[in-house]
Amino acid sequence: MENVDIAIVGGGMVGLSLASALDSSGLNVAVISNQPFEQAMPEAPTLRVSAINGANQQVLTDMGVWQRMPTNRLSPYKTMSVWDKDSFGRIDFSHDDLPAPQLGHIIENQLLTNALAEKVAQQASVKLIEAKIDKVLTGQRETMLMLNNDEVIACRLLVGADGANSYIRQQAQFPLAFKDYGHTAIVATIRTEKPHGQCARQVFTPDGPLALLPLANPNEVSIVWSQRNEVAQDILALDNDTFSHRLTATSDSVLGVLTLDSERMSFPLTMRYARQWVKPGVVIIGDAAHTIHPLAGQGVNLGMRDAFALADTLKTCVQQDVDFTDVAQLRSFERARKADAAAVIAAMDGFKTLFAGDNPLKKLIRGAGLVVTDSLPGLKRQWLAQAMGW
Repeated sequence: MENVDIAIVGGGMVGLSLASALDSSGLNVAVISNQPFEQAMPEAPTLRVSAINGANQQVLTDMGVWQRMPTNRLSPYKTMSVWDKDSFGRIDFSHDDLPAPQLGHIIENQLLTNALAEKVAQQASVKLIEAKIDKVLTGQRETMLMLNNDEVIACRLLVGADGANSYIRQQAQFPLAFKDYGHTAIVATIRTEKPHGQCARQVFTPDGPLALLPLANPNEVSIVWSQRNEVAQDILALDNDTFSHRLTATSDSVLGVLTLDSERMSFPLTMRYARQWVKPGVVIIGDAAHTIHPLAGQGVNLGMRDAFALADTLKTCVQQDVDFTDVAQLRSFERARKADAAAVIAAMDGFKTLFAGDNPLKKLIRGAGLVVTDSLPGLKRQWLAQAMGW
């Protein structure tokens, strides 16, 4: 049996961000994942990408993680364009509005996971374990994790960063609120006739939004096409040429002719919000605690904020020589992070509701709202600053 202070279940971006942020904290950490921590990157872009905001980029840079990613696969975006299809509503954002070097980066999830794993593997106080958890045994002072490789890990604090279908959340019996968005997200890599110009684009259609996210190649974008379930299934059934034609039409040909350049993946969209994140000896963060609609690209940024906030709380406890497993010490973290997640979920629900359907009155309201906001530099700067995490 191996004893550690903290066991993090989940070897994705959020779990590894927490482990990285705990470097030099004086705490011994185990990170447990049922998937390999690092995977070889193919030459073509992988399908799952995230928009990493400026605040999280800065923390990752300070931790020595950002520099480990090859620059030729990083895609900064300097402008954003959002419009309502078949309407006059449009708003454009630029890094010059702040000002800032860029508004964010589109990063392949596995690329960032690899960089985090590489950095964490060099931390003497962290052990990376590739195994599945067979059983969780909770005691008064420690939790024991029985692994399928016959290892037993005993920890003082168990952190669930194991995704939307979190095993740790289920074992801890944290109550969960959820809502089926009734949408399916289609993701793929697309070749564009015109260069994307480092601009992230999103068009709202009556059946859901389409995001065109710029990749490192100036003529490649990653799409997140969120549509009502029945519409999404029809789109997925199309042959590649017909799919490309429909995608081009939906995008208003803003990048010219679009051509499918990868396989298509899809996944259902569900809002989840754990009503409790903390109990004696257990904490959940990231998608284990909340999942949101991807229309604003805030999911991973929200999870990283959880990880960095929890790390700050734990390090403060160590510095002040107080018990970091004490629920009373973790309540302020829980309150702050729940409030942030709830605000983002509410905003995403509001956007989704406002931009859904083709009701003429709603189209007038959202069109006027976008145009008015586009004419107010102060409000645009405020929105941008919030999106960048500042």
